[in-house]
Amino acid sequence: MSLYEAIQTYHDLLTDSLAEVSQELLEEQLRTRGLYFGDRPLCTVLRPRFLTHTQYRFLQQRIKVLMRAFEKAYRIAIVDKPFRSQFGLLDWEEELIQVDPGFRYAAPLSRLDAFFLTESEELRFTEYNAEVPAAPAYNDVLSELFFVLPIMRKFARQYELRPLPVRHNVMHTLWEVYYHWAGRQDRPRLAILDWSEVPTYSEFLLFKDYFERQGKECIIADPREVEYRDGRLMAGDYHINLIYKRVLIDELVNRMGLDNPIIRAVRDGAVCMVNPFRCKILYKKASLAVLSDERNEHLFNKIEREAIARHIPWTRWLEERHSTFHGQPIDLIPFVIKYKDRLVLKPNDDYGGRGIVLGWKVGESEWEESVRRAQQLPYVVQERILLPTEPYPSMVEGKLQITDRMLDTAPYVFYGNFVDGCLTRLSTQDLLNVTAGGGSTVPTFVVEKR
Repeated sequence: MSLYEAIQTYHDLLTDSLAEVSQELLEEQLRTRGLYFGDRPLCTVLRPRFLTHTQYRFLQQRIKVLMRAFEKAYRIAIVDKPFRSQFGLLDWEEELIQVDPGFRYAAPLSRLDAFFLTESEELRFTEYNAEVPAAPAYNDVLSELFFVLPIMRKFARQYELRPLPVRHNVMHTLWEVYYHWAGRQDRPRLAILDWSEVPTYSEFLLFKDYFERQGKECIIADPREVEYRDGRLMAGDYHINLIYKRVLIDELVNRMGLDNPIIRAVRDGAVCMVNPFRCKILYKKASLAVLSDERNEHLFNKIEREAIARHIPWTRWLEERHSTFHGQPIDLIPFVIKYKDRLVLKPNDDYGGRGIVLGWKVGESEWEESVRRAQQLPYVVQERILLPTEPYPSMVEGKLQITDRMLDTAPYVFYGNFVDGCLTRLSTQDLLNVTAGGGSTVPTFVVEKR
C-alpha cells in the first residue's frame, strides 16, 4: 500500500466545510481533555501521522537490534569505570548509579527520537530518552480524539486505522518492575513524581485517571511535599512504595540536594523508582557516541555494527583527538570547525532543545566560538541528517491550508527491548521539540486500504 496514496485520499476528502466542523470538534476536545502543553494546545493540525504496517514493522525490527547494542554498552559501563568515562557522568551521578534499583533494567520505560524517511527506509536516531519519556498519555488521548473527528470517520470507510496506544504498557511495566522489586509482598501504591508547576502536569492527570480506572492506587506528588520517615516515603498520609518518576534527576538533585527524602528512600530500598538512577548512563547524548565510535566496534557483533552504521548518525565526544569520519581519519576539532554545515553541537545532558547549535544556521565566527565554549563543557558533536517532511492540513484564519511540515518519529521502548507505540511531532523549524516551542504533536495510526 502506498502511504502517499493514503495521505492524498485523506486530503481529498477534507473539504472546507468538513475541515471546519472537524476543527471545531478538535478545539473543543483539546480543551475538555486537557490536551495542552502549558497554555498551548498540543495539536494544531487536522491529520494524524500515518504509517503502513510494513513501515511500522521495520521500525520495530531495527530498534530491537539497536537496543541490544545499548544494553551491551550499559552492562559494560556498570562494571567498568574506565569504559563508563565515555558517557561523561558527573561525580554525583557516579555515586547514584552505585545504588542497586532492585531490578535489572536501566530504563524499563524509554523513548527513542528519530527521523524516518519512510519511502527510502532511511531511519536515523538522534537521541535516546532513557530517563523520563514524556507524552504517552497525551498520545493515547489524542488518538481517541482523532477517532471521533468527522474527517476520520469518512476516511475510515476506505482505510482501516489501528491506533498505537501506550498507557497500558506503561502501567504493565510499572507493576511488573514493582513486583520484581518487592517479590509481590505488597500492593503497589503509586506516586507520579514531578514539580507541580511543570507544563506537562495535565498529562499526569490523564495518567492518574487511567490508573484509577484500572483499579490502581495513584497520586500526583511534588518532590518538595514528600517526607521520608520511619523507613517509609510519605506524601501526607499516603505511603508511596512505587514512583513513576517524571522529575529529572538533575533537577531533583540541584533543587533538593543528594540528601533529599526521595534519594534516601531509594538508597534504603524503601521505594521502587522507575526509571532508576542508572538510566542516566544511557540518557546521556554520549551514549550514541559510544555506539558509533570506532574504538568500540569490537563490542558489537556484525548485525549490531550494521544497525549502528545505518541508524546512528556519526557522533563523537567533543574533544581534541584523532578519530574517523565514515572510515576516513580526521583531527576532530579542526574537522568540526571546517565542516559546520554538516554538524550539530549538543549538550551531553539537557532537554527541550536547550544548548543545541545547528552549524548550518550560524556564521563561521559564531560556530568557532560555539565549538570553543562547548569544549569547556560536556558536549557531543553529531552529523546533520535529512529531515523528512509531509503535508498536513490546518485551519488558518478560517481557511483550510495544507503545508509541508518536518516531522520526527519517537517510538516508545519497553524493558529496553521492544517497541509498542509511537509519538510524532511536527514543526516548520529544524529543531523539532514541543518544549522548545515547536509545532504540534499528533498520534500515529497504522493504516491499510480496505
